[in-house]
Amino acid sequence: MKAIVISPVCALLAAPTRESTLVDEALYGMVVDILEEPAPGWYRVRTHYRYEGIVCGNDLLMDDDAAAAWDALPKKVVRNKNFCDVLSAPRVQGWILASLPRGAVVCAEGQPENGWQKVHLADGRTGFVPESILAKHLTGPLSDDEDTLRKALVDSAMLYRGTHYRWGGKSPMGIDCSGLVSMAYMLCGILIYRDADIREGFPIHEIPVEAVKPGDLLFFPGHVAMYIGHGHYCHSTGRNGDNGFAINSLIPSDPDYRDDLRRNITQVGTYF
Repeated sequence: MKAIVISPVCALLAAPTRESTLVDEALYGMVVDILEEPAPGWYRVRTHYRYEGIVCGNDLLMDDDAAAAWDALPKKVVRNKNFCDVLSAPRVQGWILASLPRGAVVCAEGQPENGWQKVHLADGRTGFVPESILAKHLTGPLSDDEDTLRKALVDSAMLYRGTHYRWGGKSPMGIDCSGLVSMAYMLCGILIYRDADIREGFPIHEIPVEAVKPGDLLFFPGHVAMYIGHGHYCHSTGRNGDNGFAINSLIPSDPDYRDDLRRNITQVGTYF
């Protein structure tokens, strides 16, 4: 069975209880596969990027036909602001139907008018969103040009600047290291493995550290970062004093150099 995520941020947990460890988050409008019901009202799901966790049934619209219909509709993704209010009317005074985070998906109806995009929500309601907040929902790489795509990956990661650290998080409400890089890639139409390693079957392969370019990934024990150029990388870290999105350097003479990371690089990965 398939289901549509209908909560703005849906917790994927390690066990069927709200007190369990957060392992990932699915975002509004994503379609997931229902694998089993380990406890009443709790479901193990697999996301479209092949990550699994247990979610509360209240966060899902479980209906194969509805999920198939939703999948077939033209989509837009919340990208250009941390959050987006879906309003009842095409004016700022409209009442709020839903507040969705970056990465959430809505169905776009027709062309924008006077800066407003009419959208459908998964439960059938219609509303309006400032068109400038939305971007094309990509199901393939944003560009075939390497330089263009590398720049887009870095730009997407930088959208999360200021976000605090949340283990298992992948939204502007809180994000972890692999959540940051996987969302940056997802916003550019590429699905990579959600954890901090290179996994067979996903489009990241190892290269020498000397070959690293912007948009490539730096792997450390239990941690991952994105190289952004000029010796610097961005990442989300729970380290005291950072607690979230941070930029550090691989160059020892730089004030933001972190020797504990530079000397512990285990792999460098690239999509290209």
